[in-house]
Amino acid sequence: MKLSSVLIASDGETLHQELQSFFRRQGQDVPHSKGIAEKLDWLKTKRLDLAVLLYREDHREAVPEQRGAARKTPVVLALSDGSPDVPLRAVQAAIHEHILDTRTRELPAETPDLFDGERLIGESPSMQDLRTYIRRLSSMDTNVLITGETGTGKELVAELIQKNSLRRQQALVCINCAAIPDSLFESEFFGYERGAFSGAQHSQPGKLELANGGTVFLDEIGDMSLYAQAKILRVIETKEFYRLGGTRPVRLNVRIIAATNQDLDPAVSAAKFRRDLYFRLNVARIHLCPLRERNADILSLSAHYIREFNRLFGQKVEGLAAQTLPVLLKHDWPGNVRELRNLFEAWFVNLAGPKLSLTDLPEPIRRQFTTVADLPLSERDRLLSTLSSTGWNKSKAARQLQWSRMTLYRRMAKHKLNGQSSATL
Repeated sequence: MKLSSVLIASDGETLHQELQSFFRRQGQDVPHSKGIAEKLDWLKTKRLDLAVLLYREDHREAVPEQRGAARKTPVVLALSDGSPDVPLRAVQAAIHEHILDTRTRELPAETPDLFDGERLIGESPSMQDLRTYIRRLSSMDTNVLITGETGTGKELVAELIQKNSLRRQQALVCINCAAIPDSLFESEFFGYERGAFSGAQHSQPGKLELANGGTVFLDEIGDMSLYAQAKILRVIETKEFYRLGGTRPVRLNVRIIAATNQDLDPAVSAAKFRRDLYFRLNVARIHLCPLRERNADILSLSAHYIREFNRLFGQKVEGLAAQTLPVLLKHDWPGNVRELRNLFEAWFVNLAGPKLSLTDLPEPIRRQFTTVADLPLSERDRLLSTLSSTGWNKSKAARQLQWSRMTLYRRMAKHKLNGQSSATL
């Protein structure tokens, strides 16, 4: 990607030269410059595509004052010990958060905000990728298949796809495929005409017709019978159907989003799920990671649920007790985000103080965490727990862990722990 104006300002030489060489290999001419003070003035006066500031000491508090009119300039603030292998570490202030990886990444282009995207809680790489993919799908009208374990938020993702799509002004109709027996399938999906069966005193549109012009969310599609699969496949192919007892076709214009907690590939191989329907649904694919694979998001999720239940129950819970977070990080969360939310609701029902402790949980729930508490913390979870307990104060965290500050930054970069300070507990 060609940039018209790049600023590199540093109080040292080694990383400056390394980064300057990188840009030149990309065909980008970056003048050699010494001294940060004079170059920071450029942030006040010049329009820049990128500014990279290299410090030996942490001076990020001064950056917002230098931003001036150039508020849209992406800024990377890197703390360096002078070694060229030190990763560039983006930090939070009034600056854009970026990590510049000169080996694998290009500078990110600006993307529009995701409408209602604050409901997707977490800053883990998988959540960031999910937001990006939903934005991409917003300009398309393809069918989507969402996979993931129970409780990972498949219906929420379907809602966000619809709210950010070209069909956002139309209805989103959710259908639980596992809850509709074959005997009721046609009347539920397609509707019926008056007199179609005993008790049909008037015509009734089906769920597909109610969604016409909008989006249909087929939840638990993996539990749909082969009979129902054949019926829905025909609708997808012909874009029309007949009401039960009807003689005129109903034209259908819907986007289909399907979801399942099953692995459909083995089901297709075993002839339990139609291959042709699978291909029709699996145009755009989203897989939601289980919570145990993105447990850094437990911080922001916990902060969110504490705010939610404080508001709901009129409480003033301050956060988690010191010994609680390490246990939450070690738990494998078979029920995923839904299980975590239920845990916090149980906590508020049995509230005993301003900090949430495992001892405040009902006995059946507390018993689930007893063995987990004795397991050792991984380096990543130990780092995350320490950062949280110190309010993401890097100096305090480094002292508690008996690491140098640069070691702390390296380990944070290694475990992709950035942008979590807003979720302090």
